[in-house]
Amino acid sequence: MARGEGRPGGRAALEALMRRRLGRECLYTPSCRLGLYVALRHWCRPGGRILMSPVNDDVIFFVVLAAGLRPVQAPLNPLDGTIDLGAVPEATWRGLSAVLTANLYGNPDPAPELRARCDASGIPLIEDAAHAIGSVHTDGRHVGAVGDASVFSLSKHAGAGTGGFLAFADPALRPRLEALRDELLRPARFASEVLYALRPYAEAGVRGLRLTGAAHAALRVLGAEERAEIRMPLRAAELARALAPAAVPGLDPLDPWIRVDMHPYRITPGPVRLRRTTRLLERLDARLARHAAGTAALLNAIPAGLRHAPGESPRRPQPLFRVPLLVADRDAALAALARRRITVGYLYDPPLDAYAGEEFTDPSPEPGPAAWFARHALPVDPCRAAEIAPVLAALPVTPVQPPRSAPAREGRDGG
Repeated sequence: MARGEGRPGGRAALEALMRRRLGRECLYTPSCRLGLYVALRHWCRPGGRILMSPVNDDVIFFVVLAAGLRPVQAPLNPLDGTIDLGAVPEATWRGLSAVLTANLYGNPDPAPELRARCDASGIPLIEDAAHAIGSVHTDGRHVGAVGDASVFSLSKHAGAGTGGFLAFADPALRPRLEALRDELLRPARFASEVLYALRPYAEAGVRGLRLTGAAHAALRVLGAEERAEIRMPLRAAELARALAPAAVPGLDPLDPWIRVDMHPYRITPGPVRLRRTTRLLERLDARLARHAAGTAALLNAIPAGLRHAPGESPRRPQPLFRVPLLVADRDAALAALARRRITVGYLYDPPLDAYAGEEFTDPSPEPGPAAWFARHALPVDPCRAAEIAPVLAALPVTPVQPPRSAPAREGRDGG
């Protein structure tokens, strides 16, 4: 039994909590990005091609490269940033070895339909549910319970700042996946545990003193906030050298890219991390209820043109991690929110094919909708709906109309 597995607040307790929620076998990992790497190494052969969303964190892109795979950028629905299954060319399907969903901001990708297509093609479906731990598909299944495997982050809705899960359909795979995870782990570090224990108090203190700049400086020192721009610098020549030596480059050569904003992403968790993460996961339902209520309040308070609400009767809103409003002048909205000390993160502009170029990825066959969504999406925290709505209402925030090629299916943000 690995250290910490059987104690209260250990890995086994965390896995049991998530297993009950999802109805699948769950393996705890120090981070979502490490869990994704384990999934890609197990389910995908090196040299394969994987369909993924071009509007996603660049860290995910580098994890795919580290697994020895060629990213293929998918066309998107510009209304919510989900994969547009009907716009994927047949020629693309014939060359794929896997599909990776993004479920951006908690909006579910069409995983049931993608699952059927993957099954017909004999390839695995892997769900990135980092933003969607509480989201549900229209058929009632949880995001993360459809594909061959899925990965979750406990840094998002749960607010743990560490930890994740690799969930999978076949419990018999657990010994193999656990061994691969353990092979990739680095030893626990006392200094890392101390910094993790102190970080919530430091952040709360500087927020209470309204020292926003100091808070960001402290996070940078801890390796938890490193981007000067929306995307990290690609460093194309250095990246090409890191990818060149082997069919599976691995985590070590790409560590300078994969560790960004989370240096301990593969460090064995100590008891402080595990106990705090367990407490936060036990309170997840209350956090999800706040996100769902905030999503509903924000969508009700914002003009329909900013959210492209469906004409049909609204469903119960998803507990979105962020609500992507669609505005013509995002910079003006960002500045107005910043004046109220509301920081907007999780922007993914430009899309990955424009960011990385054809040297490192296959571009989307229809890049326009993804570029439009990335340029106009303003992902705001639903838990701060009461603060955000009046700020935007006081501005001449102009809604934008999606490209004419936008699909008819709307409102998958749960509004």
